[in-house]
Amino acid sequence: MRPLPDATLDRLRDAFEAPDLDHPRYRAIERIGRGGMGTVYLAEDLELGRRVALKVLHPGDAGAVERLREEARVLARLEHPGIVPIHDVGTLADGRVFYVMQWVRGRRLDEHVRDTASRGDRLRLFVRLCDAVAFAHAQGIVHRDLKPANVMVGAFGEVYVMDWGLARVAGTIDRRDLRLRPEGTDPGPRVASDRAERRAADPTSSLLTRDGQVVGTPAYMPPEQAAGGAAAADARADVWALGAILRFLLTGVAPGVAPGARQPRALEAIASKAMASNPEARYAGARDMAEDVARWLDGEPVLAHREGLLEKAARVASRHRVAIALVGAYVAARVVLFFAGRG
Repeated sequence: MRPLPDATLDRLRDAFEAPDLDHPRYRAIERIGRGGMGTVYLAEDLELGRRVALKVLHPGDAGAVERLREEARVLARLEHPGIVPIHDVGTLADGRVFYVMQWVRGRRLDEHVRDTASRGDRLRLFVRLCDAVAFAHAQGIVHRDLKPANVMVGAFGEVYVMDWGLARVAGTIDRRDLRLRPEGTDPGPRVASDRAERRAADPTSSLLTRDGQVVGTPAYMPPEQAAGGAAAADARADVWALGAILRFLLTGVAPGVAPGARQPRALEAIASKAMASNPEARYAGARDMAEDVARWLDGEPVLAHREGLLEKAARVASRHRVAIALVGAYVAARVVLFFAGRG
């Protein structure tokens, strides 16, 4: 018996997962995304006459119902221009839970930067990303899966932090974390092998082991989270991920995937501080990191890097290059006039 082609399997899966939208308000148009917990459809809000994004659980995943509802509750708490607002939550005729959010017209950050050659433009996007993450932290919410694929850039330069399915509210314990192994115990060969294989296959895809030990994405996951400490991951775990995103924006590749080109030492220092192995050595929060990047953009010294005399001179010269050019032109003109007058 010959196996079915991948394209056929994809069509069968789409037909199986298609939601029974016998709903008086929403009409599904097309699938626009698929994650580990659910599928996102472009839909029409028939009551308000607008297009929205509708996220529906995968069929048969009863354990994900509360996770999807929790994700909706998290989004409802995060009213910020950089976080997609949620409009509705409910249950379809086929019993699957769904929620509705704003439809973002744009591209993922990892796709957008391919056409963004300017380092300054990339860094300004990064500062806006940090602002949204800092707001979430101020509400006591840790994302735990920040990566370029979970950031959208809108048609007018808006920056949105997406996919809060692994987020945790400070002071609470995620159900997935209740099965974490005791400190110092061996996760076992099956779990360790499964984790290693999935990291090697795609270090930029989200990872939730079958026994709930690790949540996140390997290339953008801090050491304490990768070691099975998802329950202890706080705002500094997101800071580590932001450092990895900064490195991606500077080099165009995910950390650990391929070596990148050398960058200005001050920017390297910012990324290194954010990605310190010891959480205590990192930036205290996303806002502190954003402020250091903004200092670099403004031509000011950054707190993460102690610059030498030559570096300081080059930075000052770059910051005041217009004034220096004007003074140089004036001096050159005076010299020419001096020698012309003597002739």
